[in-house]
Amino acid sequence: MKKLQAILLVFVMGLGMLAGTAAGEAAAPARKIIIDTDTGADDASALILAAKSPSVEILGVTVLAGNVSLEQGAKNALSALEAAGCEAPVFRGSDTNYLGEAIEPFSVFGDDGMGDKGLVNPRKAPEEKGAVDFILETVKQYPGEVEIVALGLATNIARAVDRDPETMKLVKKIWSMATAGLGAGNATPVAEFNAYMDAPAYKRLMDSGLPVTVLGLDMCQGDALWGREEFDTLSAAAGLPAFVADSFTVFRQDFTEGGFDGLVNNCDAVAMMCVVQEDFVTGTIRCQGSCITDSEEAYGQVIYYLADVGYDMVEKELAYATTLVSGIRAGEFFERYLAAVSAE
Repeated sequence: MKKLQAILLVFVMGLGMLAGTAAGEAAAPARKIIIDTDTGADDASALILAAKSPSVEILGVTVLAGNVSLEQGAKNALSALEAAGCEAPVFRGSDTNYLGEAIEPFSVFGDDGMGDKGLVNPRKAPEEKGAVDFILETVKQYPGEVEIVALGLATNIARAVDRDPETMKLVKKIWSMATAGLGAGNATPVAEFNAYMDAPAYKRLMDSGLPVTVLGLDMCQGDALWGREEFDTLSAAAGLPAFVADSFTVFRQDFTEGGFDGLVNNCDAVAMMCVVQEDFVTGTIRCQGSCITDSEEAYGQVIYYLADVGYDMVEKELAYATTLVSGIRAGEFFERYLAAVSAE
């Protein structure tokens, strides 16, 4: 049934776009985004979604170590973009964390981070310019216009804030796929992978006062999960959808062997869907995030001070610069994704 619904949605959306064009409707200007990523299969699926979405223009992709090494992540990003027909440049960033220690990659997507299916064959190379330089130069070029979509560790962004905090105040918004939201973690019971892997960097981001919209793990569960039916539909669609399905091969095998029936919480693509299709978000909470870096068991946990709640024992001033996504159209996620990446 889901497969039929997905096919029908692709058809209906295509008719809608044709009708809009025929009626002479002017398309809204594409929003300018930078994507910051530690490119594993989930990041790659998000890159492909952005590349196929007319609502955004990818000015560049900045990469850091995390799911895979820095060099592998750059190759993966280039391969995903090229598969989607996107010429956005890729810039290498951090292979050390905020404290200067080497980031040890942790991949659940295979040795190459892309399912070990031979998908990583980029024809281009990364740019010579560094990621932080690119971020700062681009924000200066387009003050108040650039949105940064952070799909991995916050290291590149934290270092950009440190180097030039005044320029970073010109960022329109930072989208962050990180934290457990108001639910459970996956690195520890309370901490999510991206925040945990460089908690000091995430603390720097949360404490910066910059406008950050967070998509947490709690939004990637339930109806947003992809299972065997969804992946069969992607594979049958060939082209880009099949590329996405293949990239998750190792992850799905490992989870099936672990008794999870191959279910996948593709949080990076969920986060990107929030960016490129704004009506996908149904609820948000104004708050202030705070990342814990000084407790062993709670290390990497991000707690949220709610703007409409008084805290008797909290004396510090709170900027309430964080927006936490609290509701999405989860049941529509797969159909929307398939329609977007299948579009010509």
